Parts: sequence; structure tokens; C-alpha cells
Amino acid sequence: MSLEIGQKAPDFKSIDQDGNEITLSQFKGKKVVLYFYPKDMTPGCTTQACDLRDNYDKLLSEGYVVLGVSTDSKERHQKFIAKHELPFPLIADENQSVHQAYGTWQLKKTFGKEYMGTVRTTFVIDEEGILTDIIKKVKTKEHTKQIIN
Repeated sequence: MSLEIGQKAPDFKSIDQDGNEITLSQFKGKKVVLYFYPKDMTPGCTTQACDLRDNYDKLLSEGYVVLGVSTDSKERHQKFIAKHELPFPLIADENQSVHQAYGTWQLKKTFGKEYMGTVRTTFVIDEEGILTDIIKKVKTKEHTKQIIN
């Protein structure tokens, strides 16, 4: 699925790091940063998460809720959150359903090997559930600046 700015963001139902059900619709009335990343505990993903953590108060003051999404298990998310003191929920999308809805589960190629994986992308969603930005060229060290522009 190819999403575009101005479209309604697809609702989803999944679980967070604690096994609690989480949906996009429960955040209606709030701006949402929905960021898809490949894997907990890897250098780029850790850098991105820590940039969002370090700028979390600024994101909150701008009215944003931050939700991270990867295919990691809730247990791995718990470890990632604890190790890096992340203040926002991480969605355990083990069956890739949220990825599929947002078009971030795609064929990738590394060292000549093809495989399905997460394409690092951030969706910025307004209070009414409309996509206001889609960041495809994520700068992990300064991701907050890309969101609040």
C-alpha cells in the first residue's frame, strides 16, 4: 500500500511492550509520530530511539504522541525500553500487520541477498488521523528535527 500526505492514516490493532492492546484510533485528538524501524538493539535504531527520547519533552510540548513499531517481540521491546530508558510505547508487530497497512514491509536487498524487512519510515498524523508528513529518508541522529520542521 502506498500512502500519501493528506490521506487518512490506516487504523490498526496490535500490542505494546506490555501486551496491552494498542490502536491508532485511541489517539484521536492527538498528533502522532508513528515510526517504523527495523530492529531493537541495533546501532541505527538505537540512535533514532535515543534522539526521540532526548527530545521527548519537546515533542510532547508540540502535542505529539510517539509510537515506535518493529517486528520485535514485546519481551525484546521491554529490554530495549529498559536499556535506553525510552519514555514511549513500542508496538510488537510480529505478524507485520501494521507494517502491511503502512507499506513499510518490503523486499530489501543486502549483499546480494533478498529478504522481506522493514523500510525505516516515519508517519506524522494530525489530530483527525490525517497524514501530514511521511519521512522516508530518516536521519537517525536528528530525527526530531525532521518531525518538527
